[in-house]
Amino acid sequence: MVSAFWGLEIWVVREWEFLLANFLCTLPLEEFARQLACLLQLMLVLTMSNCLTTSSTSGFGKDVLLERSIMSSWKSSWMLLNKYMVKKFSSSLKTLPITMRLICLRNIARAILFSMMISRGTASVVLAGLLSSLKVVGGTLAEHTYLFLGAGEAGTGIAELIALEISKQTNAPIEECRKKVFLVDSKGLIVSSRKNSLQPFKTSWAHEREPVTTLLDAIKSIRPTVLIGTSGVGRAFTKEVIEAMASFNERPVIFSLSNPTSHSECTAEEAYKWTQGRAVFASGSPFDPVEYDGKIRVPGQANNAYIFPGFGLGVVISGAIRVHEDMLLAASETLAAQATQENFDKGSIFPPFTNIRKISALIAASVAAKAYELGLATRLPRPRDLEKYAESCMYTPVYRSYR
Repeated sequence: MVSAFWGLEIWVVREWEFLLANFLCTLPLEEFARQLACLLQLMLVLTMSNCLTTSSTSGFGKDVLLERSIMSSWKSSWMLLNKYMVKKFSSSLKTLPITMRLICLRNIARAILFSMMISRGTASVVLAGLLSSLKVVGGTLAEHTYLFLGAGEAGTGIAELIALEISKQTNAPIEECRKKVFLVDSKGLIVSSRKNSLQPFKTSWAHEREPVTTLLDAIKSIRPTVLIGTSGVGRAFTKEVIEAMASFNERPVIFSLSNPTSHSECTAEEAYKWTQGRAVFASGSPFDPVEYDGKIRVPGQANNAYIFPGFGLGVVISGAIRVHEDMLLAASETLAAQATQENFDKGSIFPPFTNIRKISALIAASVAAKAYELGLATRLPRPRDLEKYAESCMYTPVYRSYR
């Protein structure tokens, strides 16, 4: 059943690319916007259906590999969408009456929201992994120091969510909380002396530090407890880098998040081997279990499929008029709470993906509850039991038997 869904989604993406290039761009602007929104909604339904029907898989089998190819296809399709949206809207939008402009912009906003939900879902699941890892390494989120390799959209998005959670836990200003997070880009550590040459989204992370040009030097200077890779540069976490993290951390937290596997900053085996089995590891790509020193470790995968199906369901069942950052934090906290000591003993900081339906219901309930708390919900009266209500709204692939 799952594979059938994957095949349908691949077909939709390919057909959409063909239609964009050969037909849809010739439509009137308002119809183009409507068709775009419809396709993105269909993609959301198909993707959520995939995630919510994988309860029979472990998260490391063929369905995950299929998912990775789907998300790769989706990324290339979204880039194509951007190209045609800019081409279509830059020349045509200003010629429409104001009411039609608003309709077009609303439909395009739906498309953008879908893309943002997936990208913010990645940040949310990484934050959940960090919150979960605290049960292993000890301390609070604010007591740790975070170093990113990669300062693009993914890295800065995750960094901001970490700072927001620290701010929430400590009541400290967000500007102070950002000082716990450091980023390294292609030119080295982002510091205040580089501020005039930085892209605007990087300036919040330009701290008062001496400039260094390599990741290894940044580690030696900052002495982070958490190392996160979002660079897309395969094997950037070298033996020297990981050994440096292990030299001053009893349990170094190492997240190698880049996709696909060939772009992962290090493998699970390398992280465990070069820290003598002490690393708390998670990855963006799936890795097989690793045997080290007679013990089997099952590395966790920071897969945004943990978050965005339940998150989207929570938005829908509450009728939230907008997405607030606290709703993302609620999703992260709920996912982190599902990881147990049994998971930690096996080396994973995430619950098994076989529990995704239960996890999604819990996340949906927490997101919806936060929407009601913030006054953003429009579905009234509020359901008495949000978790049960979320479960009742889920699609269940059960079919009649016909002879």
